[in-house]
Amino acid sequence: MISRLSGTLLEVNPPWVVIDVQGVGYEVEVPNSVLDGLPPVGKPVVLLTHFQVSQDHQSLYGFASAGERILFRQLLKISGIGAKLALTILSGASGDSLARYVADGDTAALTKLPGIGKKTAERIIIELRDKLDDLPAPLPGSPAASGAGSGAQREAADALRALGYKDAEVSRLLRDIADPELDAEALIRKALQQAVS
Repeated sequence: MISRLSGTLLEVNPPWVVIDVQGVGYEVEVPNSVLDGLPPVGKPVVLLTHFQVSQDHQSLYGFASAGERILFRQLLKISGIGAKLALTILSGASGDSLARYVADGDTAALTKLPGIGKKTAERIIIELRDKLDDLPAPLPGSPAASGAGSGAQREAADALRALGYKDAEVSRLLRDIADPELDAEALIRKALQQAVS
């Protein structure tokens, strides 16, 4: 099983990227959240992967975080959701957003994602609700998120989204500011400084 790739980004052909690992080019299908955070072609890149073999096909899916890969694997366990739809879901909503929709029981938000009807949205909420605690780090809006900093992080994330930043950018900016003492205003200020630097 291939669980991680570390190499040079050779090509970006959404939704695929090609990563050169010591002379071998791996074609990896990735969600939009990964595409948004990729370095320029020719630069080093690391992706966590999920390798899937079917009767007539082998596919490699790539993720920027362990939490996102776990969500992908949990989605695959839900009846009626295959790898393509799971990837589409994670392209339409970051791992953080998906966890928030599930935690809030927000079927309306889920049905806005491509390929998701009301029944599938309800299944996602039922199947994933108890599994959010399995994620390696608390995601904003999930039941696992706790502590003084989580409210400020959530507030800062909402403000950054309102300013037009994509979920993947918001996650990256706030992840780099690991200071639980900061309030939402300070987090937003630091995130915006990082975004322009």
